[in-house]
Amino acid sequence: MIFRPVSLWFLLVTSLPLVAADSWPEFRGPTADGHAPEANVPTLWSATSKTRWKIPVEGKAWSSPVIADGKVYVTTAVSKDAKLSLKALCFELADGKQVWERTVFEKAEGAIHAKNSHASPTPVYAEGKLYVHFGHDGTAALNAGDGSILWTQTSLSYAPVHGNGGSPVVHDGKLIFSSDGQADPFIVALSTADGSVVWKTPRNVTVQRTFSFATPLLIEVKGKIQIISPASGAVIAYDPADGQEIWRFRYGEGYSVVPRPLHRDGVIYVCSGFNRAILYAVKTDGTGDVTDTHLVWQDDKTVPKESSPILVGDEIYFNDDKGILSCLDAATGKEHYRERLDGQGGYSASPVFAGDHLYFHNGNGITTVVKPGKTFTKVAENQLGEYGLSSFAVVSDGFVIRTEGHLIRLGE
Repeated sequence: MIFRPVSLWFLLVTSLPLVAADSWPEFRGPTADGHAPEANVPTLWSATSKTRWKIPVEGKAWSSPVIADGKVYVTTAVSKDAKLSLKALCFELADGKQVWERTVFEKAEGAIHAKNSHASPTPVYAEGKLYVHFGHDGTAALNAGDGSILWTQTSLSYAPVHGNGGSPVVHDGKLIFSSDGQADPFIVALSTADGSVVWKTPRNVTVQRTFSFATPLLIEVKGKIQIISPASGAVIAYDPADGQEIWRFRYGEGYSVVPRPLHRDGVIYVCSGFNRAILYAVKTDGTGDVTDTHLVWQDDKTVPKESSPILVGDEIYFNDDKGILSCLDAATGKEHYRERLDGQGGYSASPVFAGDHLYFHNGNGITTVVKPGKTFTKVAENQLGEYGLSSFAVVSDGFVIRTEGHLIRLGE
């Protein structure tokens, strides 16, 4: 098996459960990098095979399912008569039976990008609470057991561009997320106890387009935690205690940044967004502006604008929106291969590494299974038969998948 185990510090400081069977508590899973190496998942399925259960879910959402304590949690946006109901729902992992449904916010329906939804940020489960985030429309904490609302936060409104997107993270009693809208972008930490603002830090990056949608990443540098947060024009590291900036790496006019960064061995891997995406490997031990001093390598071919990269073994893998998969040496950026996953493209979901394989899922419901390694080995191509842009959640024996109309559990 080719993987690197995550260090114990990460599992402790995020206040999330230790990695266990059937735990997928945030976007990209318990280690925030799409890894579930111990899962015993299928490599072959279809629209009619390997389905444990399949249930309809009302509304439209591109948030990922999260899983904890035998339950599956999703958010959704239900549109009716020009009104929008932003909801959270809970289902039994075993059989898909609905446990509860809660309307968190109601509002007038606004404009949004055709590929986005009003419920794109993935919720976070931590210590019996479900934190749901709808970008500029508000944030809330729910009791994960019964769905009752513990608090809401709606004072951080801003003018969005194309809607919402980036997911929050939990650390040390704080819920942290980016708010990169039409103007005055910022990153903010809320108290997990009552939703009050603990700190709010402006980006202070001069760019023409200030909007982005990236999810922060918590890393450890010299025994201290940093929040790595990509924004338009730069990726910035913050102190989670007070939101003070530690360092920044500039990448010009890159904007609408979506992919979640990765971290390994003192280096982060971050994509710069539109118009031309570049993948940067940057050392994390600096202070101030490290643009001219901490670049390890960069790559500007077939870099994703929406899906996140993934590290397995000594290689980093990433697929662009058209479905070209790249495999590079993570330490040096040396190219091993670039190959097409399928003939359709349309990739927005982030890949996962489960069992011994990589899984790449496109919007048309095709999942391509690839064996990790320096040569391209395509193992299978599976057709689910439903449109959807959400990333997979992984359980011990399969996947939980949100499509445009359904929530599906795949497995033996």
